[in-house]
Order: sequence, then structure tokens, then C-alpha cells
Amino acid sequence: MSFLLINLSKMKIKKVDIDKINSIIKRESVKLPLYRKEKKLVFGEGNLNAKIMLIGQNPGAEEKRLGRPFVGKSGKYLNKILEKNKIKRKDLYITSVANLNTPKNRKPNKKEINFFMPYIIQKVKIINPKIVVLMGTVAWKIPKIGGIKYIKTYHPAAAMRFSKMREKFKKDFEMLGKLNKKWKR
Repeated sequence: MSFLLINLSKMKIKKVDIDKINSIIKRESVKLPLYRKEKKLVFGEGNLNAKIMLIGQNPGAEEKRLGRPFVGKSGKYLNKILEKNKIKRKDLYITSVANLNTPKNRKPNKKEINFFMPYIIQKVKIINPKIVVLMGTVAWKIPKIGGIKYIKTYHPAAAMRFSKMREKFKKDFEMLGKLNKKWKR
């Protein structure tokens, strides 16, 4: 019983910490020219005690509309791959480097990445997963934190379009599925 209370207490602390970071992002992002156009931030979601954390580049139009990460076309593809490998989305923490949709879904520019980077690093530290999956070249730039394994793979949108990228993406998630199954025992 005390173990359960300790875990619930840790989750509450993590929730407060993530909420604080998100509040700072809301307050500080008004300085970004992109925010003046977009105004809707999309934050991460999921299990705050996740063993696996997925990080993409930035939300697309559907993510912006719904206020949730990876719910558009690439999110549906990601869900299919997760399901195929018996990984439950609810067991993961999913987010993006940048929390704003960009015009025509372009990659965030250097200034935007530099603005959001300290916050994503803090979120990785708070969640403290065993594995962080960096999906796409923007996410690949995240500095590594000791004690956490990092997997660089392609963004689901790229995996949907290009067969070589799709094969690597599928293999990476097959490996994650095997690790996840081992952790569930």
C-alpha cells in the first residue's frame, strides 16, 4: 500500500513540475514571432512514469486543432505501429520539441528550436524514462541525459512516405515492443 502511495505522490509531483514548465512556455512564447501567428500551444501527454518517451518535431494542423500531440495522419500511422508491437499509447509520454504548429508544417527554425529546447530537456528529466525515441531530425538535436537510452528514428510522416525510412521506423518500434514486453513481466 505504501508503495502505491509513494508512486501516486511521485506522479503528482511530476504533474506539478510539467504544469509549471508548460506555464512558463505559455508566458514566454509570446516573444516568438511564430506565437503571434499561431497562438495555440500543443503540449505532451501520457504516462508521467512512462518507461518510453516519444519526441517528434512539432504539432501539425490536426494536433493544433485538437490540442494533442500525434493525432493527425502521422499520429494514426504511429498508433498503428504501436498497436502492431503491443505498445499501448497510454503507457507512453508523447510530445514534441516545439509546441507550436509552423506555417505549412515546416520544420521549426533554429530560433524556435533553441527557444523550446531547455523545456523539452527538463521534461525528459522529469519523466525520466528508460528510453527516449527521437522521431525526426529536429528531435535528434536533443542533448542526451546520462542513464537514459536514446533511439534516433524517423518521424512517422517520413516513414509513411519513404520505404527505407519506413523499414527503419518499423524495426525500431519492433525492438521497443520487445523491450516493453520484457518490462511488463
